[in-house]
Amino acid sequence: MEAHALRTFAQIKATVHELGQSIVAAHADDVDQQARFPHEAFAALRSERLLSSYVPSSFGGDGLSLTEVSELCRILGHYCSSTAMIYAMHQIQVACIVHHGQDSAYFSRYLRQMCEQQLLLASATTEMGVGGDLRSSICHVEVADDQFTLTKQAPVISYALHSDAILVTCRGHKDAPASDQVQVLVETQKTNLTPLTGWDTLGFRGTCSAGFTLEAQGHKDQILPTPFSVVLAHTMHPVSHLTWGSLWTGMAQGATNKARLAVRDMMRRSDELPQVTALRLAELDEVLFSMKGGLAGAMQAYQAMLDDNNLFQAEKYGFAIQVNNVKTRCSEMVVDVVGKALQIVGIGGYRNDGKYSLCRELRDAHGAALMVNNDRIRGHNATMQVVVKES
Repeated sequence: MEAHALRTFAQIKATVHELGQSIVAAHADDVDQQARFPHEAFAALRSERLLSSYVPSSFGGDGLSLTEVSELCRILGHYCSSTAMIYAMHQIQVACIVHHGQDSAYFSRYLRQMCEQQLLLASATTEMGVGGDLRSSICHVEVADDQFTLTKQAPVISYALHSDAILVTCRGHKDAPASDQVQVLVETQKTNLTPLTGWDTLGFRGTCSAGFTLEAQGHKDQILPTPFSVVLAHTMHPVSHLTWGSLWTGMAQGATNKARLAVRDMMRRSDELPQVTALRLAELDEVLFSMKGGLAGAMQAYQAMLDDNNLFQAEKYGFAIQVNNVKTRCSEMVVDVVGKALQIVGIGGYRNDGKYSLCRELRDAHGAALMVNNDRIRGHNATMQVVVKES
């Protein structure tokens, strides 16, 4: 493998902004209109080796911190919500392997392969018949003579047909209880994916989150050695909410930028800008400020756990509530921000064409609260609130 020259985070950020402006944003409307995978964006991300940003440098990645990777999600959120969401979901799966697979010879080799080939990872966690409960599986992995077989009916596998591999959640064996789960890495080209549902939605259309019956086989070493209960608590739960919160903040920032541009253009055309318009822009920035603040606090707490190599702290109820609040508040505040931006911009934001259009952003924003439904999350928070100790 050729040595990969490490870049500074400042250089990586500049690259992502450049790609966002020149490629990601240029194709965002067509991705949305056609409900298609953002091929151009991911070809560019691959060419710049940005799919392995979170992989440690010892395996050939950039070795960025989660805080830095989340910032890349935020930046991409400025330009195309679907691209940012796919990038975030990929990084969640990467984090699962980085945090829980390095002691496995198979997954160590896979990390190197992922960096060399810039492989895109997807996830199959939900299953028909369990009502969206990630901690319950009906399907199981069957192991015989070092080989596994697996069949799962998944109502959603985002960008499945465009991925290189899928991390699948299932019971550890046929007699295991529903909560005794593992994750299995299956190679997409060697997996049979039979469509169950399509993906013709209001927003996040480019994520191509259709449903499939997944049938896979392979070597038992493709089973992640850490129980899924630990992977979920230590990595998938916090990383999901922090990267999602980051990209939603990026969406909100992008809408705010359009509102600010519209106000500036109004001022250039007339010195008599209604004071209320400037006030609405100030109020909009206050909401965005609150959105960023809650995210930053939870991000700092989790990054400290990573830096101290003490992810058991993520199991504490206080942190679980905090990171859940990031998801619920950011997913709802992005709707508020985009809505306020639309009021400022006016009819120009309501049009599908033109530089002020906020139609795609508004539709995408309404999908955020539905990804792991906020009522379900608040239900978990309500249970934990009773027993959590004051901090």
